[in-house]
Amino acid sequence: MLRREFLTASGLALGGGLLPGLMGRAIAAEELQSTMDVALKKRLADAALNAAKSGGSSYCDVRVGRYLRQFVVTREANVENVVNTESTGVGIRVIADGAWGFAATNELTPEAVAAAARQATAIAKANAKTQTAPVRLAPTPGVGEVSWRTPIVKNAMAVPIKDKVDLLLGVNAAALGAGANFVNSILFIVNEQKYFASTDGSYIDQDVHRIWAPLTVTAIDKASGKFRTREGLSAPMGLGFEYLDGNAKDKFTSPNGVVNYGMSYDMREDAIAAAKQARAKLTAPSVKPGRYDLVLDPSHTWLTIHESVGHPLELDRVLGYEANYAGTSFATLDKQKARFPYGSDKVTITADKVERGTLGAVGYDDEGVKTKKWPLIQDGKLVDYQAIRDQAHILGKAASDGCCYADNWASVQFQRMANVSLQPGKAKQSVADMIGGVENGIYIIGDGSFSIDQQRYNAQFGGQLFYEIKNGKITQQIEDVAYQIRTPEFWNACVGVCDASDFRYGGSFFDGKGQPSQSSAVSHGSSTARFNGINVINTARSLG
Repeated sequence: MLRREFLTASGLALGGGLLPGLMGRAIAAEELQSTMDVALKKRLADAALNAAKSGGSSYCDVRVGRYLRQFVVTREANVENVVNTESTGVGIRVIADGAWGFAATNELTPEAVAAAARQATAIAKANAKTQTAPVRLAPTPGVGEVSWRTPIVKNAMAVPIKDKVDLLLGVNAAALGAGANFVNSILFIVNEQKYFASTDGSYIDQDVHRIWAPLTVTAIDKASGKFRTREGLSAPMGLGFEYLDGNAKDKFTSPNGVVNYGMSYDMREDAIAAAKQARAKLTAPSVKPGRYDLVLDPSHTWLTIHESVGHPLELDRVLGYEANYAGTSFATLDKQKARFPYGSDKVTITADKVERGTLGAVGYDDEGVKTKKWPLIQDGKLVDYQAIRDQAHILGKAASDGCCYADNWASVQFQRMANVSLQPGKAKQSVADMIGGVENGIYIIGDGSFSIDQQRYNAQFGGQLFYEIKNGKITQQIEDVAYQIRTPEFWNACVGVCDASDFRYGGSFFDGKGQPSQSSAVSHGSSTARFNGINVINTARSLG
């Protein structure tokens, strides 16, 4: 689920109380700060492991999970909704007779957990009767008892609701004072308390935190009824409330004065800018269709990376295992063997689950595999995919890439996208330097609507802010811009990436996949990048 789908869901929640049912039972805010006893989690895990082994399972892993959510919604001077939810239980996955089985329970007693383990074993044995080949797990050495925690400074769950509401309403007032007619601001906070144990000998306790503060500002021309919006330029992050402390130390100011953010975010400042820029959109001229050199800000590029690189290099899509939810992939195994030219030599793209502050950062994945960073595209050539334990042998890998994830204790863990990022250019180059070399182009900031086909090959992307570039200078703000790509042609059109001083993350807080659907959170980093000769269409043109 991406931003617009999330806002749609939040709108439904306001009217029908949808979110508490989806996310768990409603609880008081103070309960969001509590944790489960580690000794209890180990007792539950051992009960499952022992029951699975005695029942005939050759492998078992257990996830004891407590998933906490806080959701605060405001519009102008009103608080629309505050939701606190908790979902706690135990998921058990086994291999018996070479097949997978899974069962889960929300009863936190050794007896209930052991019963679920026996049920998972029975399911696995039934599955084995129709399975054509046994599961092959890449070896993962047990790590004993270890723990990992998102390195936050301030637990966002511990901040009083009043402070959060005051922040959001202050943001709204600032936007209205700067010329907005309407403004929505939202705060979404997640804490996943996850305990993993397996017959490999691991007992892994993890405490994962994420935060997201989206906003949408609308300006109206009352004479014509025309309206324009600008969404916030924040990124969802794997950080605590320090992300919103109002002291954005790592601001990035573009050559035309647009401020963007890195690992800290000034929401009020962004809301004021959004109001002014939304109003400027009302009088901005419409783009003339044609081919342009595009200069893409990281606040925009993350979504293009996500859709045209991250998803097509998920191995289950490549193999056709995950075809129903948004398709398969054009990047088939033969392309990796041939070192397919996915992009130009300026394009190096890595996957990771370790970078501090990112949405995907954890110490171990949901199979107990220690996380890492690895290349997907090296100097333009396709070199690897994202694989989990029962896929690694297909690529001839000795180990999993550590990118297996379940969004809840009751969900089966499966292959999910790691953080996938375009690496900065090696030569020193600023955004001003890059724009200075463009004769006829468009500078795009922020993500917008998009469309992509089932094999992640043909796509179209919009944005939030568009600026015309003529002869190395930004001349004016323009509107109604979207560009069309074929994935390999687009990445081969990359002629430059700014250096590491411009590197920033964007990301998806709710990335959907699977049936039944699960959502995960993933970051995508880049520096500003240039792509030559890209086809731009006018989204406001009448088709007659």
